[in-house]
Amino acid sequence: MVDGSPWVTWIGDDFTGSAAVMEVMAFAGLPAVLFTDLPDAALARRFAGVRGIGIATTLRSQSPDAMRAALPPLVGWLGARGAPLLHYKICSTFDSAPEVGSIGCAIETLLACRPSRAVAMLTAAPVMRRYQAFGHLFAGLPEGVFRLDRHPVMAHHPVTPMTEADLLRHLAGQTGLPGGLISLEDLMAGGQARLEALVAAGAKVLSVDSVDAVSEAAAGRLIWENRGEMGVVVGSQGVEYALVRHWQAAGKIGPAPAVGSAGAVAQMAAVSGSVSPVTAGQLTWAGANGFARIGFEAAAVCGPGDALAVEEARVVDMAVAAASEGLSPLVHSAAGLDDPAVARFRAALSGSGLTAGEANRRIGAALGRVLDRVLQATGLRRAVISGGDTSGHGMQALGLQALVALAPTVPGAALCRAYGTGPHDGLEIALKGGQMGSEDYFGWIRAGGGPR
Repeated sequence: MVDGSPWVTWIGDDFTGSAAVMEVMAFAGLPAVLFTDLPDAALARRFAGVRGIGIATTLRSQSPDAMRAALPPLVGWLGARGAPLLHYKICSTFDSAPEVGSIGCAIETLLACRPSRAVAMLTAAPVMRRYQAFGHLFAGLPEGVFRLDRHPVMAHHPVTPMTEADLLRHLAGQTGLPGGLISLEDLMAGGQARLEALVAAGAKVLSVDSVDAVSEAAAGRLIWENRGEMGVVVGSQGVEYALVRHWQAAGKIGPAPAVGSAGAVAQMAAVSGSVSPVTAGQLTWAGANGFARIGFEAAAVCGPGDALAVEEARVVDMAVAAASEGLSPLVHSAAGLDDPAVARFRAALSGSGLTAGEANRRIGAALGRVLDRVLQATGLRRAVISGGDTSGHGMQALGLQALVALAPTVPGAALCRAYGTGPHDGLEIALKGGQMGSEDYFGWIRAGGGPR
């Protein structure tokens, strides 16, 4: 590792998760930048000397063939930055399936581009209420913590439903690479002996438990101390949480600096493509607190001719009108799985000939175009995109090329400043996964974020 080079680079399989890695590093006092694509030399030079460099993608919604085509140039460019660790960032709920967002395919491709003795896989992030115990992943909601295959959202996800909480078992449906578990018991014994035994036995994917600060620090130490021969790691932003905890314990960095709010604005704009009940609760709060909720008919993406363009124009007109009345427009495709709009979308999809993945990409792109037009028409300079896939397509529609963290909210959903060559350069924007955030999240962003 050359002095001044980054410590970690990452490729995010969606935009909200990619930004979450950046915020973990930035709020620990480690400057980091997230690019929305391979940057040109001039843009890259603007961020020389940062400790973390990431590239966001929409690979979570892509086919294995698309993943195999997209990853090698990203790995090559990031490899030239000189960081000892390359992190393939996945969702903390392991969103993936053999035919879409395949984590197994990603690991195979990464290993072909950047050989490694094995790949550590750390999905848990205890600060986000994501826990892995003896190989099984658990995720928290306001009403409690659920094993992933019994999770009210993930067990019924419309694209990547989780029917198995044992991540190595789930992964076995996506790759033939052998795997092994580094459990809580192994971590308490240091973890290295177990790692060596697994690798000697041929394991290529090492699933690592983490449930609290102690196991998280142990996982971080194991990943960092093996970076020379295991330079590829897969996982959520829990990887960076673990590394930061280890770096602090080892004296490599100091305590996290204090961060504050970005300041309140009177109005902002938002779009949401999430069907999560968490987002549904946030929409309800927003509608009662100065936001104008505007339903976007997602079934239009499956319709004939200009149906989608007509629907986009309709909601843009409504959003601009709401802004002129002093409200903050919030365009959303659904308010939870029970919203009748979801049933209408599914009915339209069944007769359209589209795959669910393609339809969801169309929804995300449409919402991105809507946000672009609303921001330009109103002059609003703060925004939220809710939904992991929606965020990726929305950022592309806005022509934004880089993000840096500005103010924290809940872990993984910070307010950021965006950079690009178009009209949205300097936009303050938050990218929020569907299951993330407090009930008043949209209001928190309007107030400028900051710790509570």
